[in-house]
Amino acid sequence: SAEPPLFPDIVELNVGGQVYVTRRCTVVSVPDSLLWRMFTQQQPQELARDSKGRFFLDRDGFLFRYILDYLRDLQLVLPDYFPERRAPSPTLELASRSPSGGAAGPLLTPSQSWDGSRRSGYITIGYRGSYTIGRDAQADAKFRRVARITVCGKTSLAKEVFGDTLNESRDPDRPPERYTSRYYLKFNFLEQAFDKLSESGFHMVACSSTGTCAFAGSTDQSEDKIWTSYTEYVFCRE
Repeated sequence: SAEPPLFPDIVELNVGGQVYVTRRCTVVSVPDSLLWRMFTQQQPQELARDSKGRFFLDRDGFLFRYILDYLRDLQLVLPDYFPERRAPSPTLELASRSPSGGAAGPLLTPSQSWDGSRRSGYITIGYRGSYTIGRDAQADAKFRRVARITVCGKTSLAKEVFGDTLNESRDPDRPPERYTSRYYLKFNFLEQAFDKLSESGFHMVACSSTGTCAFAGSTDQSEDKIWTSYTEYVFCRE
């Protein structure tokens, strides 16, 4: 008699607590992907299962809906604002250990991108700083930490780059396609902001700074000088 198939034609998947039911030919439609290896190169008993016998994948159950839709017709459709697409490459990189404990690998191959391109646009970040220079030693400057880094630009771009580190409390209901100058970051390190912009494909195109000087305590010019400055950096993604 013919050897029975290793996997049923209809498979049930538990992905991070979300249950999906699909055909086996769908999950193996992309050769060399992690799903393809799981359901072609391994035995059913080698794969992790939940308490009801469904194949278990320890991944984001919400995001998997987009993967499954892509596997069905090989055409990916995403919402306009999709913060999970924050990476140097817009590919679907959900790489981690397979449910059987094997080597890491993406669910889709690296060449299969979310979309053909990323939106172009500008983001401006700014900060105010201050420092005091003593009377006796010009080199003895006391710097204050940056109190707040502001973000100006299109809301959708700001959310894509900075995600959960973006404080939206001063402009909470701004639509994605509108511009704002009221957001600020939850951290105070310019280098961290630069890293996030660089990882999202932005590069600096301009910067400007202004400064003022005042004397602490009185008009006596023998007192310490307090310098305040405001600096802006303009980043672009073409």
